[in-house]
Amino acid sequence: MAVRNTARDVALRALVACERQGAWSDGFLKKEIGGAGLDGRDAALATRLCFGVQQNRMLLDFWLGNLSKIPLDKMEPAVRSILRLGAYQILFLDRVPDHAAVNQAVEQGRKNSRNLRSAGLVNGILRSLIRQKSELPQPTDLSTQYSHPQWLVDAFSRRLPAEELEALLRADNSEPPTCIQINTCKAETPAAIEALQQEGMTVSPHPWLPDCLLLQGTGNLEQSAVFQRGWFYVQDVAARLAVLAADPRSGMEVLDACAAPGGKSFAAAIAMGNQGRVISCDIHPHKQILLQRGADRLGLPIIRPEVLDGKVCKEDFLNSFDLVIADVPCSGLGIIRKKPDIRYKDPGPLSGLPRVQGAILENVSRYVRPGGVLLYATCTLLERENEAIVATFLEKQKGFTLEQFQVPGPFGLCADGMLTCWPHRHGTDGFFFAKLRRRV
Repeated sequence: MAVRNTARDVALRALVACERQGAWSDGFLKKEIGGAGLDGRDAALATRLCFGVQQNRMLLDFWLGNLSKIPLDKMEPAVRSILRLGAYQILFLDRVPDHAAVNQAVEQGRKNSRNLRSAGLVNGILRSLIRQKSELPQPTDLSTQYSHPQWLVDAFSRRLPAEELEALLRADNSEPPTCIQINTCKAETPAAIEALQQEGMTVSPHPWLPDCLLLQGTGNLEQSAVFQRGWFYVQDVAARLAVLAADPRSGMEVLDACAAPGGKSFAAAIAMGNQGRVISCDIHPHKQILLQRGADRLGLPIIRPEVLDGKVCKEDFLNSFDLVIADVPCSGLGIIRKKPDIRYKDPGPLSGLPRVQGAILENVSRYVRPGGVLLYATCTLLERENEAIVATFLEKQKGFTLEQFQVPGPFGLCADGMLTCWPHRHGTDGFFFAKLRRRV
């Protein structure tokens, strides 16, 4: 008889893989959920459990550490994750009875540990947690309270006033709705709303961005008939604003130099009314296939995927494009809401990112024809990857200047040509973009 995989089993495997192998939880979960054959409800639970533990891991460890005679870092990774899963359900989920959370955790301890005593350890610690949960000590530091490593709290504190710092950390631990953009080359927004509602989703028009919808209860969106018809694609508001600022128009030649998974290429092609050309590039060959599938699904034949290293000059592209989009590789610290495990990655390698980002920006700037636009973008909130990169570029490239733009919503006119979107202020991903015009 085949062993049934539960949502908790899938969440546990994801947490252990993230900790031991450096896996990304969103990608690992998607693969495991499919392999386990979970239905929509259990898939949502597995995701909530995994993300919830990661959003609160340091806080959970603070409480569990006070209840365990064995330091958590001395435990097997699986046992440590089982305790975190059980504690998260006991302390954060109202619909899971405490006794059920303990029983499930004990059973996981039996199945996933080499130590015969692990199940008893899990049982004892979690039952102590239940007895003391109304009087648990509260951490006094923001790092533990919101489960952000101290280096990250320090980095954000240098960018925000004290009264906003906690709001950002809280927003990072929130659960954002799925944000989609309507493919107006194929569908009108009212028809898309009706079709999505008929599939059982909760649909809300975005409060200030046209042709943008917020979804809940989506299940696996790729199985949606509306998705398969190519009526929409998934993209955060901030990324769409960046494309609006760049102002792609019908008939233009556009290069998306670091395109995967393709959202900005799709947004540009739709804004162009499917007239012109968008060359959509990524350094990884397998991403070319994914970009082509997305363009085909959306019915956007003006998109042509290619393999391209943004740091290496392609002679054929020199002075060839009306618009070049450079959404460069970055630390991703603006999308912690969607990738909660990103906060725990080793910060050491991040110091080398500005060199890569600057090299890409300088190289692809040569592909912009005189009078054209260069859009620089990241999904991070660190100045050294954002404003500092643009400032260094402008010192070297006197032929480019920042250009003001106007976008919908609370932003209005961005006179300095740069914009940072903040999760706690705007309800978007953390995102930065700058619009530069080539004069000569």
